[in-house]
Amino acid sequence: MTNNPEAANQEKTLVLGLGNVLMGDEGIGVHVVRALEKHTLPAGVECLDGGTGGFVLLEPLQNADRIILIDAAADGNPLGTVTRTTPRFSRDYPPTLTAHDIGVKDLLDVFYIQGGGPGVVLYAIAIDPKQPISMELSAGAAKAADEAVERILAELASNSAA
Repeated sequence: MTNNPEAANQEKTLVLGLGNVLMGDEGIGVHVVRALEKHTLPAGVECLDGGTGGFVLLEPLQNADRIILIDAAADGNPLGTVTRTTPRFSRDYPPTLTAHDIGVKDLLDVFYIQGGGPGVVLYAIAIDPKQPISMELSAGAAKAADEAVERILAELASNSAA
């Protein structure tokens, strides 16, 4: 609890990275969040390693005023493509072939059904779902992760200045 009225009224932005880091590029959302945490972020920004998702993430989503999600996608775009979208419903999210796909969509459906008000921004990063198991990102995914980090930092900076 804070006694600072400005902090209490400050918009809370949740940056949520999803993925399984044991599955190589599929864990790219977690890698991006970990990289973002190494930067000085605007006040009110919280980074969260969401791992493979689940309903445990519902409370952090509900407590945020803004949400930025980062996840791997098998969306037909060239590998390493970073796409920023503002989907409104779980069906609007690009298809993924990851183990957590159903859990994330279910989580978002519950979030919206329960009146989830803040818009969700999704940074989807196209990966090859047929890659070997690894705890490291491929060279292409690492480059895409760097791009996502820069784009998210720029978005956070422009929103904090607004």
